[in-house]
Amino acid sequence: MPYYPEVKTLGDIARYHGRERPDATAFIFGDRTTSYKTYDLYTNQIANGLLAEDITPQSRIAVMGKNSDWYYELLIGAAKADMVIVGINWRLAPPEVAYILNDAEAPVLFLEREFLPLYEMIKDQLSHVKKVILLEKSGSEYDCFPTWRNAQPDSDPAVDVKPDDVAVQMYTSGTTGHPKGVMVSHYAFYALNEAQEKSGEPEEEWTTWSAEDVSLNAMPNFHIGGTGWAMIGLYAGAKNVVLSEFTPAGCLQSIRDYGISKMFIVPAAMQFVLADPTCKNTDFSTLKYMVYGASPIPLPLLKQAMEVFQCGFVQLYGMTETIGYGTYLPAEDHSPDGNPRMRSAGKTRPGIEVEIKDSAGNIVPTGTIGEICINSPSNMLGYWKRPEATESTLIDGWIHTGDAGYKDEDGYVYVQDRIKDMVLSGGENVYPAEVESALFDMDAVADVAVIGVPDDKWGEAVKACVVLKPGTQASEQEIIAFAREKIAGYKVPKTVDFLEVLPRNPSGKLLKRELRKPYWEGRERQVN
Repeated sequence: MPYYPEVKTLGDIARYHGRERPDATAFIFGDRTTSYKTYDLYTNQIANGLLAEDITPQSRIAVMGKNSDWYYELLIGAAKADMVIVGINWRLAPPEVAYILNDAEAPVLFLEREFLPLYEMIKDQLSHVKKVILLEKSGSEYDCFPTWRNAQPDSDPAVDVKPDDVAVQMYTSGTTGHPKGVMVSHYAFYALNEAQEKSGEPEEEWTTWSAEDVSLNAMPNFHIGGTGWAMIGLYAGAKNVVLSEFTPAGCLQSIRDYGISKMFIVPAAMQFVLADPTCKNTDFSTLKYMVYGASPIPLPLLKQAMEVFQCGFVQLYGMTETIGYGTYLPAEDHSPDGNPRMRSAGKTRPGIEVEIKDSAGNIVPTGTIGEICINSPSNMLGYWKRPEATESTLIDGWIHTGDAGYKDEDGYVYVQDRIKDMVLSGGENVYPAEVESALFDMDAVADVAVIGVPDDKWGEAVKACVVLKPGTQASEQEIIAFAREKIAGYKVPKTVDFLEVLPRNPSGKLLKRELRKPYWEGRERQVN
């Protein structure tokens, strides 16, 4: 990855490439193609438009819509105005969206028309949103984005933005049942490029980008796997092809049409691409690297992908709080026949430290399981308005991941289990507390525990273990339907077990390990 010393904030990315490579393509989205010069001017206009709304610096600007080039215009435009972009998961249920908008205190919401009915349902609950701008080309009862943008001057807003200012706030669910806003600085997005440059170590081929690269952005922008990956391509000045949402056919068509050279994908999506009928007829010769992460990958799936795609594979392990970086498994540690290291999460890059610590914060010996902790210049600044949560997660510069694992003698990290109860389903984080809270509202439910169980398609599937109140009845389908009204579809239990009592210790603490045990018995890892 090139390192540009003149890039100090995200806004400088558009400025630099707009000046140095004005005619090069920044984005392809559907029938829209945007050059880096136009991208720079558009982001100036957005910044000036936001400043004209008399919004204070570091205000949160919300975006709720599927992937598009417009989202990345808004991200950099807000950055130039010293404001913070908040991408909202459009799969969430109305109460969840309302919570995030209120928590972020966002005065402006950029909204795709598809989600306007949802907004109309919750608008009376929103205490901070003053203006709604629809992400559509023209004609509506609200301002439409291109008209609003194009009415603003395209001169550089010249706002004094600091590298340590917050640039992006991403919401990640928590064990308390409410999502937390992860605050990511401008500097976090290019800190590792600087660390690589200063280390003097030779750059590995997979991190080497050029203006000739064509990057596919198919993962959702409200995830670090979407926004983080896109920022890598933008920093490098690559051509970025954006899909509104992931579909196997869309990915394969983009590879065929645009000669994609690099892409990021989660294991569940990789499996869907391999199963698509057109995969057999797709030429993958332009594909240099497929970077994967966000959940563990089954070894048979990885071996199949290597056989079909015939490109370099690199695994990334991290979390939103580390903008996706912690360890990486390089291409040379992947082999077609499989090897023990392919079950690891890899090793560290320059600038990052990973240690395995016990509950007292002490580093444990090699081969001993403890909590995986990450110290990186890309670590989050903290959780928005959550000092206690910040203090328990970010300790002396170290992010405590909640994942249990160990390091081998070569420094490779192996993820074994999760200290926290989080379920990873199709690359989505599902926290049982959220699902349990929703199900407790059902009249027939006396007690409930939610766990993750192995699933061939999604990695893990959400299972609810339910105790019904005496004299009541509820079917599996009724419980699932009730949950679907309360929470996002990916959080809804796929299956329900009915029990007479949940296992607890003498102090009343729920023993989820006892519930999980039958489903994970005989497996090498307690994650899938």
